[in-house]
Amino acid sequence: MAEIGETLREARMRRRIDMTEVESATKIRGKYLRALENEEWDLLPGPTFVKTFLRTYAEYLGLDARLLVEEYRQRFERPSTQDLTPFRTASARAGGGRRRRRLAHAGPVLLGVGLVALALVALYLLGIQGPDDEPTPPPNESRAETTPTPDAGSGSGSGGGDREREREPAAPSVVRLQLIASAPVYVCVTDARGRQVIDEETLDAGTTTRTLRSSLFRTNFGNANVRMRVNGKTYRVAESSDPIGYVLRPGREPRRLTSEQRPDCSA
Repeated sequence: MAEIGETLREARMRRRIDMTEVESATKIRGKYLRALENEEWDLLPGPTFVKTFLRTYAEYLGLDARLLVEEYRQRFERPSTQDLTPFRTASARAGGGRRRRRLAHAGPVLLGVGLVALALVALYLLGIQGPDDEPTPPPNESRAETTPTPDAGSGSGSGGGDREREREPAAPSVVRLQLIASAPVYVCVTDARGRQVIDEETLDAGTTTRTLRSSLFRTNFGNANVRMRVNGKTYRVAESSDPIGYVLRPGREPRRLTSEQRPDCSA
């Protein structure tokens, strides 16, 4: 199988496309495009950027982007440390067993101490309260003394305050999201459960997605050719030559994510 970089370079040369044209169309810096063609992966910001740039460049050249990305994964991508399953040693398991046995023996002692403390508190309270010296008023007199006198002014004021509170709009608890593409753009979106609701799609110019609903979204865009409509309000994505992502929460402005925080739908 031909090398990834050689495949990209030959496709570009066949179409007689200059590197500056590719940079302008894909919004990827020329140094990153040359690194892809030379397979100089260390010059790129990281595996997520490599796969994003590789996919965008391949689609621009009319190549099979998924095939090239899969070849990169198999040949160059290293397994993440998060995929490693932690294990406990035999000494750790033995230590945990000894701690559980000590807690089991201490349980009855702690229960006895607690019961004695409760008994002492009850005796103390009975000693300081004693009987009441004043007689309890008759039921009728008690009701007469505690019945408030109506006040027209105060009643109208409190009712107005209640009505004002009822008219206050409730804070939104769900994010409604639509994406509108102005030019080809790579999109990855995950919801509050981490599910990939838009999984590595390239939206064409003029495309508007369906309305997505969740208590939280994280987005990753290959370039700035997209607008986000969040609960009816439209936000423009900041211009950037690198991929850019946002976190969307109910009742808050979109917050930009760092490269480590952006979702990776290719994982």
